[in-house]
Amino acid sequence: MPAVSSAHAHEQIRGAELFRSRLAARISRLLRWEFWPAWAIYLPLAPYIAYLAVRYRGVTTCTLANPGIPFGGLVGESKWDILKLLPPDSIVPTELIAPGSADTRTAAVEAAARDRRWSWPIVLKPDVGERGEGVSLIHSPDEARDYLRQHDEPVLAQAYHAGPFEAGIFYIRMPDEAVGRIFSITDKRFPIVTGDGRSSLRTLIWRHPRYRVQADVFLARFSEEADRVPANGERVSLGFLGNHCRGSMFLDGAALSTPELCAAINTIALRTPGFFFGRFDVRYTSAEALKAGRDFRIVELNGLLSESTNIYDPSTSFIRAQGTLRRQWRWAYQIGHAMRDRGAKPPALREVLAVCRAHSRRSR
Repeated sequence: MPAVSSAHAHEQIRGAELFRSRLAARISRLLRWEFWPAWAIYLPLAPYIAYLAVRYRGVTTCTLANPGIPFGGLVGESKWDILKLLPPDSIVPTELIAPGSADTRTAAVEAAARDRRWSWPIVLKPDVGERGEGVSLIHSPDEARDYLRQHDEPVLAQAYHAGPFEAGIFYIRMPDEAVGRIFSITDKRFPIVTGDGRSSLRTLIWRHPRYRVQADVFLARFSEEADRVPANGERVSLGFLGNHCRGSMFLDGAALSTPELCAAINTIALRTPGFFFGRFDVRYTSAEALKAGRDFRIVELNGLLSESTNIYDPSTSFIRAQGTLRRQWRWAYQIGHAMRDRGAKPPALREVLAVCRAHSRRSR
């Protein structure tokens, strides 16, 4: 693959063009609400959640929506504990790597890969985390050791499911129902640039009308090869993780929803103790197979604080997205209220706030 010459013969983004690209990125962040910070998206929702809290007799009623998950999956939950609730044949094979020395934990990762016949690369990620923080694709034991030196908390080692597709399937079921429903599906598209044989990776990112909005994310990820010049026609993947703030584009995947897929997801949900509300993040081989309810595996299951991420489709208006979030939270409170009528007791608000503060401290 060609590289940037010392004479800078290859086309690079410079000066005025870089300024224009940065300005365009800032304007896009301002005008395209999908890139707004979380507080700006959820602040308009606060009055409605306050209304739901009054109507369903408590701010924390919603935390009863998933009695099998601490606080319903509000914050700080263990991915490993949630995955253990799911049927083993439905998830991407995963092992928990406990705290310890980097060498000991690297040996544990190697043992898991060997004993379970995983091929490299594999995925390593914190057991407690959100929005894709700390998730890395690891290609060798040496890379695993480097990662584990930087992450001393419990970590999940997960077989890499090549997909090549990923979706977020939001599922809802009332406690007295035998059949739930798919609330939404998010079709996730991974970021890719195509080389022209002249421009560096850095230039290709800054010139892309979407990727330049998150250029800092991509260039931090590819800091060592940002000045490499991909060959003409070479497709360079900028990320493998189906996470919006990590660069993936989210589209409304309603076309993927079928009775067969709903039946398959419902079967998994019924086999998951104490789960009624949340999003399955799945890897799948083809749209036809997913719609038939087969050939997919669950990477993660997110509870109460998961989003109906189809709202981030660039064609979705902010008003429509707010309506979807309102319906989502209404379901959470309705399910929690039904669980309380069955005798469940919601946690005290001070207890929930204490957990949120502890999670915030750990994150910092």
